[in-house]
Amino acid sequence: MQSSMAASLFGFHAFAASRGVFAGRLWRRFLGRVRSCCPIVNWMNRRHFAGLAAATVLDRLLEPASAFGASPPAGLKPFALGWVITPYGSPEEHFRNVHELGFSTCFLSLDKYIGNFTPALATQYRDLLAKYQLTATSVEVVGPGPLEWNFTHGPSTIGLVPPKTRAARIDALRQVSDFAKQVGILQVQTHCGFIPEDPADPLYPQAVEAIRTVAKHCQGNGQDFLMETGQETPITMLRAIRDVAMPNLGVGLDTANLVLYGKANPVEAVDIVGPYVRNVHAKDGLWPKDPDKLGEEVIMGKGVVDFRTVFTKLHRLGYTGVLSIERETSGAQQVADVRQEKLFLERVLREVMA
Repeated sequence: MQSSMAASLFGFHAFAASRGVFAGRLWRRFLGRVRSCCPIVNWMNRRHFAGLAAATVLDRLLEPASAFGASPPAGLKPFALGWVITPYGSPEEHFRNVHELGFSTCFLSLDKYIGNFTPALATQYRDLLAKYQLTATSVEVVGPGPLEWNFTHGPSTIGLVPPKTRAARIDALRQVSDFAKQVGILQVQTHCGFIPEDPADPLYPQAVEAIRTVAKHCQGNGQDFLMETGQETPITMLRAIRDVAMPNLGVGLDTANLVLYGKANPVEAVDIVGPYVRNVHAKDGLWPKDPDKLGEEVIMGKGVVDFRTVFTKLHRLGYTGVLSIERETSGAQQVADVRQEKLFLERVLREVMA
């Protein structure tokens, strides 16, 4: 009986470790609750648990994600709407716009701060978020450059795959992770790039190791590290998640990027990587027609993304994260577009949740 109970507890803790329960804040909260009653926790130290997670994650990654890996920040409802913004230069104006449009969350694109993530900047961002009653759910950097968003030079310039820029981008992601920790942001996201379809390609294990390096740094800061969809097919992303084998590695689902790069329909992509989605960029687009150029990003409802079906599938999978609108126009036009897209998404979500 005792050996049977121990085996069951061992299996439970292995599964929980593979889902990130023992990372950062969740680890401390969970450990405090079970320390007094669980013989496995009393017997094993944290280092042992880390080894256990690494050993078991390969067997567990293809199972549906638990709620632990996709919990939103405190106070946010599932599918809360937000806006992807680039605050550099006028952060207060950007946060004010987010608040005035009625959003509760924002996703921060911070490339222009690379090399300048100071404690003073973290304080400024914390104060502005509090002032405008906003939750920043995620941060992202994709640089430093060069970056070419096309099919001809994109494979050699985007993400963590290209060897020439890999070290600098790992460093930039470490910087933004440390900054996010100071502000209290729990997700770091980037484009990992054109990850090779062929796992025997020499660039594939190099990319896997680079992703693992960043994921480990984020784990130390109590954060998820998210691979944004786009340059790789969903099955290649799934393979990379398995091979990286880090419990805090997840997916930032950009609904349009899958289309713009001609990699997948987002409806079917959710069938493959849906259990690992922890953030969503809501965006619409058209398939590419020129073999050298990406497809066109368009306002929601004018592209091919079936938002209702995508969100319905995520809802059934238990997704509890946010939806961040990303519109690649600028200025007053962007504000008008985002206002229109917010109304569009609210209608879709009423149907999904009905």
